[in-house]
Amino acid sequence: MKIIWGIFKRDMCHATRNVIAVIVSMGLVVVPALYAWFNIAASWDPYGNTKALKVAVANNDKGYKSDLIPVRVNVGETIISTLHANDQLDWQFVKSDKAIDGVKSGEYYAAIVIPKGFSADMMTLFSPDIKHAQLKYYLNEKINPIAPHITDQGATTVVNTIDKTFAKTIAQVGLDLASSILHYSQSPQMAEYMRNLNGNLTTMADTLSGASQQVTSYSQLLGSANDIVDSTGKLLASATKAGKQAQNALKQGKSGATSFTSAGANVTSSVNTALDQVSGAFDQVAAKVNKAFDAIGKDSDTAASQLTTLSEQVSSSESLYDTYITSLNHMHESVEQLPDSDSAKQALLEAIDREITLLEAAKDDSQKLAQQLKDASTQVTQDTAAAERSRKEILNRITSAKQSISNVRDDYATNVKPKIDALASTVSTLISQTDSMITQLSGTADDLDDVTGDVGTNVTAIRSTLGAIAKKLDSSAATVKELITKLETGGNAGDGNSDGGDGDNDASSSDSGESDELRALATANASTLSTLISAPVALHRVSVYPIANYGSAMAPFYTILSIWVGAIILCAMLKVTISDREKAHVLGLGDTLPRVAGPSGPGNASRWGLRLDHEYFGRYAIFALLALLQGTLVCLGDMYFLGVQANHALQFLAVGWLAALVFSNIVYTLTVSFGDIGKAVAVVLLVMQVAGSGGTFPIETLPKFFQMLYPFLPFPHAIDAMHAAMAGSYGNEYLLDMVYLALFLIPSLLLGLVLRKPVIRLNNWVSRNLESTKVM
Repeated sequence: MKIIWGIFKRDMCHATRNVIAVIVSMGLVVVPALYAWFNIAASWDPYGNTKALKVAVANNDKGYKSDLIPVRVNVGETIISTLHANDQLDWQFVKSDKAIDGVKSGEYYAAIVIPKGFSADMMTLFSPDIKHAQLKYYLNEKINPIAPHITDQGATTVVNTIDKTFAKTIAQVGLDLASSILHYSQSPQMAEYMRNLNGNLTTMADTLSGASQQVTSYSQLLGSANDIVDSTGKLLASATKAGKQAQNALKQGKSGATSFTSAGANVTSSVNTALDQVSGAFDQVAAKVNKAFDAIGKDSDTAASQLTTLSEQVSSSESLYDTYITSLNHMHESVEQLPDSDSAKQALLEAIDREITLLEAAKDDSQKLAQQLKDASTQVTQDTAAAERSRKEILNRITSAKQSISNVRDDYATNVKPKIDALASTVSTLISQTDSMITQLSGTADDLDDVTGDVGTNVTAIRSTLGAIAKKLDSSAATVKELITKLETGGNAGDGNSDGGDGDNDASSSDSGESDELRALATANASTLSTLISAPVALHRVSVYPIANYGSAMAPFYTILSIWVGAIILCAMLKVTISDREKAHVLGLGDTLPRVAGPSGPGNASRWGLRLDHEYFGRYAIFALLALLQGTLVCLGDMYFLGVQANHALQFLAVGWLAALVFSNIVYTLTVSFGDIGKAVAVVLLVMQVAGSGGTFPIETLPKFFQMLYPFLPFPHAIDAMHAAMAGSYGNEYLLDMVYLALFLIPSLLLGLVLRKPVIRLNNWVSRNLESTKVM
C-alpha cells in the first residue's frame, strides 16, 4: 500500500506542478459534464417546443346539407376553427397548392389537405353507400428524423378531433331535435293540433263509412244497368243519323264561310280602290282651286265658273260615302246574328261602328268643302281680298277632308279587316272540327254497338269488386276509430290523468314512465350528452414513478454516457504506464533503475518490490480520483444547475460515483492491457451501449442481437439505478442495479491483474511494430 500511495502522490505532484497541468486536469473533469449538460438541456422539452414546427393546413371542403341533417355541416371549417386554438404546432392556413409546394421546398414540415367532398363523405354514414372520409397528409421526411414523428402526432390529433367533432355534431343535432319535439308536444299549439287531428280523424272515419255505403249503392245501381245499356245503343243509333244530317248542314255552312271570306276580300279591295280615288280627287280639286284663284283679276268670270264646277264635283262624291255607309250597316246586321259566345263578335261590331263614324265625318267635310267652293265662286267677282281668304279656307278644308279619308282607310285596314278575316277563319275552323267530330262519332257509335253486348257480362264482376271495396272501406273506418281511441288514451297518459279503470291506469303508468325517461333525456344538457357520446371513454392518466419532464427522463442516459466518455478522455490524455524513472524514485533508487532491470515495461522492477499490481493500482489512483470528480460534477450539475428531478439526491450521486469507478477501471484496464487497441475496444463498447442500453428506446423494440447483449453491458444497470434514485425504487431495485454494476469490476480487475501478464509481451511487440511505422 505504501508503494501504491507513493505512486499516487508523485502523480498528483506532477499534475499540479504548473498552471497548464492544472488547467488540463480541470478540463478533464469539466468536459464530460459539459457533454452531458448540453445533451440534457437540448432534450429538456422537445415535444413541448413544437410550436415552431410549421405544418400547412388547406381546407377545400364544400360542406354538406340534406333533409336528414337540416343544418349545414362543414367539418373542414370546424377543423380550421379548432386548429386556430391549437398551439401544438405552428399551423399555417394556406391554399392547397401552396401547402404542397411548401412541403416540397422545405418551408413546411408537413401539410394536411381537406378535400372538397370531406363532409359529404363523412355524412354517407347515413346512406347505404358508405365512404371512408380521407385527409391528404403530405410529409417531408428528409428535413429531420424526429420531425415526421412529431407532425404525425399532430395529424393524429387532427383526425381524433374530426372523429369527436363529427360524433358530437350528429349527437347534438339528434338530441336538439328530440328536445324540440318534446317541448313542442307539451305546448298549447300541440294540444290544439291534437284536437284538430282527432276531429279530422273522426271526419275521416265518417267519410270512409259513407263511402262504403255509397259503393254499396253503386253496386245495387249496376243491377239495373242492362236496360240503360240497351237504351244507350238506341240513342247512339239516333246520334249517328243526326250526325249525318249535321254533316250536310256543315257542308253548306263551310261553303258559306268560304263565300264570306271571299266577300270580305272583295270588300276590302273595293274600299281601298274607292278611298284611293277619293283621295286623288281631292288632290285634283286643290290644284284646280289654286288655278282658279290665280285667274282672279285677269278673268274673274272664268274663275267663278271653275269654282262652281268644282263645287258640283265634290257634291257628287257624297253618294260614294252613302253607298259605303250602307254596306257597313248591312255588315253590322250580319255580325249581330252571330252567337253571343263568339269572342270576336263584339270587337267587330265596335270596329264597324267606329268606321261608320269616320265615314260620316269625311262626308261632312266634303259637304262643307262643296259649300265653300260655291260661296267662293260668287266672291271672286266682288272682293279680291275676301277671295284670297276663301282660297286659304278651301285649301285647309281640302286637307281636312283628305285626312278624314286617310283615317277611314287606316282604321279599316287596322281594325275592321283583321277582325273580318279572323271571324272567317274561326268559322271555317269550327266547321272543319265539327265535321271531323261527327265523323268520329259515327265510327264510335259503330264500335260502341259491339261493346254494349259485353257490358252485361261484366256487370256481375264489377258488382263483386265493389262489394269487396265496401268491406275494405268499413275496415279502414274501424282502424281510424281505433287510432282515435289510442290518441285520446295517450294524451290522457301524457297529461298524467288517471280517470280510467285499472287496466287503463296500468297502461298509462307504463306510457308515463317511458315519457318521463324521454323527457329526462331531452331536457338534459345536449352539449354534455353529445360530448359523452362522441367520447364515451375518457383516459385518466395515473403516473407511476412520475418524471417531471423529458429532460429529466433522458438525464440518466446522457449522464452515464458522459461518464464513460470521460473515462476514455482520461486514458487518452494521461499515461497508463509508469516510466522507469518514476519507478526508481518511488523505490528510492535514484533517477534510474539498475541495468539488471532490463528493458522498460510493466513488471521490470518487481525484484525490488514494485510488483505488477502495485503499478496497476498506483497509476489507477489518479484515474479514479479524476473519474470521481467527473461523476460528482456532472451529477451535481444535473440536479442543481439544470434542475433534473432527483427524489433521492444522495442515491443519485452514489450512482454517479460507482459508475465513474467502474467505467474508468474498465477503460483503464483495457488501455493498460492492450494499449491503443484497448482504447479502440473502449470506443466500440461505447457505441454498442449507446444503441443497446435501452436509454432512448425500450430494449424490446431493438433488434434481437441487442436484446441478448443487454444484460451483459454496464450501461443498462447504471441507467436503471439512476432512474430508481430519481423517481423511486420498487423493492430492492436500486440496490440490485448497484450490485450488478459493481460486479463489472470483477472481470475488469481479473483482466488487469491476472490475465494481463500473458499478453504483456504480445502487447509490447505490437507497440514496437506500430511505432516502427512512424505513423502510428
